[in-house]
Amino acid sequence: MTRFRPCIDLHHGRVKQIVGGTLSGDESGLVTNFVSDRPPAWFARRFRDDDLRGGHVIQLGPGNEAAACEALAAWPGGLQLGGGIGLDNAADWIGRGASHVIVTSSLFDADGRFMQPRLEALAERVGPGRLVIDLSCRRRPEGWVVAMNRWQTLTDLQVTPKVLDRLRPFCDEFLVHAADVEGLRAGIDKDLVRLLGGWGGAPVTYAGGARCLEELELVDLLSRGRVDVTVGSALDLFGGWGVDYADLVAFNRRSNALACRQATPPDSPRPK
Repeated sequence: MTRFRPCIDLHHGRVKQIVGGTLSGDESGLVTNFVSDRPPAWFARRFRDDDLRGGHVIQLGPGNEAAACEALAAWPGGLQLGGGIGLDNAADWIGRGASHVIVTSSLFDADGRFMQPRLEALAERVGPGRLVIDLSCRRRPEGWVVAMNRWQTLTDLQVTPKVLDRLRPFCDEFLVHAADVEGLRAGIDKDLVRLLGGWGGAPVTYAGGARCLEELELVDLLSRGRVDVTVGSALDLFGGWGVDYADLVAFNRRSNALACRQATPPDSPRPK
């Protein structure tokens, strides 16, 4: 069953919602939808208290380490950590309380060529069960192409079932932002969700464009319940409109209850 996965996006040490496609090195064209006056730990504790597992903290550029540590300390083992992750610091973030580390750019060279030995070394360092591969991508005529460096640089890696099969032995989950619609509140990329759900070989979280509760239900339908979803700029918790946080908590409770019923054999006593 599809579930909502929470997120804490950090930019210059503060919780923000940013139109993903506008991130760049000099930030000259940056579009920000929301800046919170609450610290990262407030959001982490909220997600912890509502038992919203599998969420992620993303460092959008430098200057976010202290804020990320604050969020992880508020819920040790309850959040994944991404942004600037590589072989030199992945184990450190696990030690600071991240359940998983999320990696993208360090798996490629400066020209965007995928480096399989880097992935293998990282999986060996922290263990595949602690690793999430971020395949955030942009849509092109040939399909979806993974983008790195704040989604500004296209790589030589496409998001296809064959690629997912190739990467699966080295990670526990995948995170896929549809960078072209991220932060726009203009609707999900239905074709990408359908592709990810059609694969179904490991947990996948989709992010990008979700604007109402009905779209979470659409993700569940299109992916046959195999893809989870993140909601950012449309969420009232982040100053948005269209999705109420309380509805997402209830959505997860329904999904969890249904999954429990489906997993219980007909002749077994129901859990109380």
